[in-house]
This record gives sequence, C-alpha cells and structure tokens, in this order.
Amino acid sequence: MFVKLDNEHQGLIHISELKHGFVSDLKEKYKVGDKVEVIVMDIDEYNQKISLSMRALQPENIGRPILHKHFWTDYRNKIGYKTVAQHIEAWKKEAIERILEKNEKNTTFL
Repeated sequence: MFVKLDNEHQGLIHISELKHGFVSDLKEKYKVGDKVEVIVMDIDEYNQKISLSMRALQPENIGRPILHKHFWTDYRNKIGYKTVAQHIEAWKKEAIERILEKNEKNTTFL
C-alpha cells in the first residue's frame, strides 16, 4: 500500500507490515484518501524508497489466535518418514526399470 507522506515523498507498506496475522483484502479495509498511522522502517537513499509499517505500532497479541502449536520433534522418523538420501537409490532403480519396460514395449521385431 502506497502512503503519501508529504507533497514530495511517498512510502510503501508491504502487505506483511499492515497488521499481525492474515490480511484478506486491502481494498475492503483501506480507500484512497484514508489517513493511517505509520512508522518509518527503512529509507533506501540509493533507490529513494521509504519502507513503512503499521504492524510495528500494534501490540503483538492482535490477530488470529494460534489454534495449535508445532513442535520440532523426530516423530516423523518413527512413523516411516525417510530422507531423500535414504530413498534415492530405490527411486533410481524404479525409474530405470520403468524406462526399460517402456523400451521393451515400444520395440517391434520385423
């Protein structure tokens, strides 16, 4: 969302800097001419770009509540998950067998 700061400058609020949580539709919430409170996050003097944020001004507990937590565990290793390195040889063998079968079917004898 572009924001006019004064008669000479404008800044950009990236969608991730609008609010905490999911942003469904900008056009529904904001209209041209609306006044918003922002904070300057960065000024790129080389490209003349100003990065703004509205999210930085909001308390962190605003937004969709966490419905469930993800914990880093190795439970997938115990239920049959294997890494690519463990599967690669079997995948290569299977692919070669399919190629050979296809070649045998396409071979015609005169």
